[in-house]
Amino acid sequence: MEVKEKVIEQLKQIYDPEIPVDIYELGLVYSIKIDKSMHDGLFDVNIEMTLTSPGCPVAETLIGQVYNIASVIEEINELQVQIVFDPPWNQSLMSQNAKDILDSFT
Repeated sequence: MEVKEKVIEQLKQIYDPEIPVDIYELGLVYSIKIDKSMHDGLFDVNIEMTLTSPGCPVAETLIGQVYNIASVIEEINELQVQIVFDPPWNQSLMSQNAKDILDSFT
């Protein structure tokens, strides 16, 4: 399995506490960039993500959980997480699976 796939697999285990959908399917992850590290066989990972709103009360918790993936994936040398608000998150960024899950609650 490629490093990016492993990162995505881990991100899919992190759920927004207010919405029963993981942060990847929710569309909070804008990009995952993988670069070869100077260390043999390891990779530097840069994740660009957002929050459902700038004032998200669990922002620190979510960011901490994202950082914790580095300790699980042994091919990662360094992990950087950048929070951005442009473009602002909206429901159109969700996967169809996420939309179906949320529709089942209404």
